[in-house]
Amino acid sequence: MNQIKQSLQMHKLRLIMLAFLTLLLGTSIIIQALAITYVVNGIYIDDVSFLSIVKWLIILFGALLIRATADYLSKKIGISIASHVKKQTRVRLLNKYRNEITSMENRGQTGEKVSLLLDGVDEMDSFYSQFIPQVMQSAFVPLLTLIIIFTQHMNSGIILMVTAPFIPIYMIVIGIQTQKKSEEKLDKMAAFSGTFLDTLKGLVTLKLFNRTDQKKKEIERSSLGFRDTTMDILKIAFTQSFMLEVISMLSIGIVALEIAFQLVLYNGITFFTAFFVLILVPEFYTALKELGTTFHNGRSSMGAAKKVFESFETSVVPVKWGNQVFENSDQVPTIVLENVTFRYGADRFALEDISFICHPNEKIAIVGPSGAGKSTLLNLFAGMISPEQGQLTINGESLLTYTEASWLNQVSYISQDPYIFAGTIRENIAIGASESITDEDVKDAARKAGIATLIDSLPETYQTYIGEGGRGLSSGEKQRVAIARAFIKQPNVVLLDEPTRGLDLQTERILQQSTKELQTFGTVITIAHRLHTIKDADKIVFLQEGRITGNGTHDELYAALPAYREMVTIQQGGTA
Repeated sequence: MNQIKQSLQMHKLRLIMLAFLTLLLGTSIIIQALAITYVVNGIYIDDVSFLSIVKWLIILFGALLIRATADYLSKKIGISIASHVKKQTRVRLLNKYRNEITSMENRGQTGEKVSLLLDGVDEMDSFYSQFIPQVMQSAFVPLLTLIIIFTQHMNSGIILMVTAPFIPIYMIVIGIQTQKKSEEKLDKMAAFSGTFLDTLKGLVTLKLFNRTDQKKKEIERSSLGFRDTTMDILKIAFTQSFMLEVISMLSIGIVALEIAFQLVLYNGITFFTAFFVLILVPEFYTALKELGTTFHNGRSSMGAAKKVFESFETSVVPVKWGNQVFENSDQVPTIVLENVTFRYGADRFALEDISFICHPNEKIAIVGPSGAGKSTLLNLFAGMISPEQGQLTINGESLLTYTEASWLNQVSYISQDPYIFAGTIRENIAIGASESITDEDVKDAARKAGIATLIDSLPETYQTYIGEGGRGLSSGEKQRVAIARAFIKQPNVVLLDEPTRGLDLQTERILQQSTKELQTFGTVITIAHRLHTIKDADKIVFLQEGRITGNGTHDELYAALPAYREMVTIQQGGTA
């Protein structure tokens, strides 16, 4: 509701204009009824000449024109509010989806999000374009007509006051049911869209595994569920229309009967008063009845708006590992390996029973002797190979449910020897972008990667041509170009395969500072071998012969793991 109020507060001027038009509309209805009464009473009761009623015919024409114009402008303003709100909502949704680090597609939600973006936002239309203007009209017009009727004939006014509450009470009961059904309809539609899109994308796989009939039944069930919910809403709408007609017809009939008794039997009122009241009474109930119709659409639309605005709230995904439960936002994922095993062959190297957790924005160092399985473990994170046993999960979802493209869109993999293509330096840096970027973006990435000074010193700066394989650049410069690509991409997982091996200490320090900045985007997992890199990590995973023999901080492993302590001692030149 707060989101709906905020969306309306942006259109205060339009709402004020709507209130003014409503006042104009109500006044024109009273003048119209009065003019018709004067014309009919003059011709049939007072037997006046046509010329004497011409002025009332002109007034009647003017009232009809004002009424039609006010009603038209009210609807136009409602439509303009709805159009603006839908446009802004779609922009917000698109920005949210674009900025979500964990891909919607990976979690089987693409169809649902597209359904919400298109159909869900469209469902909001009637609340702003019809319901809001009609609420204003139905709040003012019945009140004004009731006051006028009371001044003319109190008995009719009392009847209206007694019968009128049945309409809003009925609307409230029906409206609550309608909103629930509308939310259910959106859920069913989203589920159907998600299932259908997921099936289309995996159609080849389903064919290969002979599972098309099974998926066909799932789509059928989802489709029938959506159909049944839609029919339930239509049934409510038809029932409501029928009941509103019955209530208004009975009420008008009671008023007409009472006026007939007063006019014919008791001679308690004049024809002028009776006719004037009988013209206003249908206007009174018409305004309420139209509110009932738009109330149904409005509550249905509010259900859609609630679903759409709820999607703006940051979701929290509980991630389980062992006996622990972690809450993770959808900005940077929690990565969990549970009993992961991978073998290159029957008698070849294998990773065995690998289990640990990577929290969002952690810096994790994978260390161990040569051949321990460090690069293999990094390839598992990258999705280049898949576990034979156990599972690797991203925010509680198996990596196997991700498409290769969608997962790699979130990952930057910087190897020991990153490949540099034949082309300009700008082109090589911009290759990390998923969409068009500006020169300033490229320069900013180069500054963060510590290569901007070098590029600026070149005769053609960022348009300097690099040979195939990076001819013309040193190993450290290639690494910094690769780091710049990562800054352009802004991944939520950065994988580093000993990027500083063979580099001098000064270049390594530049790269270390750059990778530290990358940690602001997401989790950094690096194969490390130098002590200052290891000590800086939030978590160190020590591998030996394909197994984790230690997992913790530098101080924890140094105190508890002899193999790690020996490695550190060697790097310190033999001193503990």
